Amino acid sequence: MSFLKSIGYAAIAFVLVLAVWQSVIWLGDYPEALLPSPMAVFLGTVTIIQDGTLAEHVQISLFRFFVGYISAVVAAVILGLLLSQSKHIWRIVDPIIQVVRPVAPVAWSPFIVLWFGIGNMPAIVIIFIAAFFPVLLSTVSSVKKIDPTYLKLAENMELSRGSLLWKIIFPASFPYIANGLHIAVGTAWIFLVAGEMIGAQSGLGYLIVDSRNALDLDLVLSGIFFIGVLGLLLDKSLGLFERWIGRQWGAGTS
Repeated sequence: MSFLKSIGYAAIAFVLVLAVWQSVIWLGDYPEALLPSPMAVFLGTVTIIQDGTLAEHVQISLFRFFVGYISAVVAAVILGLLLSQSKHIWRIVDPIIQVVRPVAPVAWSPFIVLWFGIGNMPAIVIIFIAAFFPVLLSTVSSVKKIDPTYLKLAENMELSRGSLLWKIIFPASFPYIANGLHIAVGTAWIFLVAGEMIGAQSGLGYLIVDSRNALDLDLVLSGIFFIGVLGLLLDKSLGLFERWIGRQWGAGTS
């Protein structure tokens, strides 16, 4: 599908959403205070763009996201590669991970706020937790799927353990690790917003809470819209990065 066709389909979907939205307001006879119209949300968005409020919140949210997400990815990939080298150690660690993993990161928020205070760190820690486990599990799982031929080749070349990990195992397992990266982007971005609603005084999550408290529902919907758009752009950017890595390693593109 060409880029122009993709843009065209996206435009049609956007117009349909606006039409349904406005129709619900007309048919339900909802007042602006209960369900703002698309035009009211647009005007509110223009206001926070012009005064710099939106840019400030977006910048802070993206900073927190990238710090937490990149830290989690690096830590999870390294730990996953190391744990995958010993079946016995993994069998000990796996039950612990399976117990901790289902706990929503925001459930730890009382302790996170107590330990790290308010500001950037609580949101960054919540993002780290949200992104860490999908990447860790996908890394360990991906190593198990590596073609044994690669490992035999490395054995014949008498590679060291470090060279084996970074020159053979990691490139061979990266396509599967990428699945975990995509899952982690979604979960980390969702919990970033939740974290900013709990222990932050800035960011898109805070913008929604603050606007709700002020009964500015047009700005609430504006914040929701930009959260969705930025989440989509982050996922698409990761896809571009994945294809770029594939080309560097001669894997081609999917």
